[in-house]
Amino acid sequence: MTKQEIFEVIEENFNILAAEHVGTTKASQGRARKAAQAIKRVITDYKKASVAESK
Repeated sequence: MTKQEIFEVIEENFNILAAEHVGTTKASQGRARKAAQAIKRVITDYKKASVAESK
């Protein structure tokens, strides 16, 4: 994946996180945590891709 593709995944998951964060149900909070976890998983890949593209 390129840096831009990874950024789009992060952005998509952040938008989900922002929308579900304001929810008051257990389900919405679960979706917010799931989105946060997805961001956490791809952030390392983003850092690697960023370094690779700057070389």
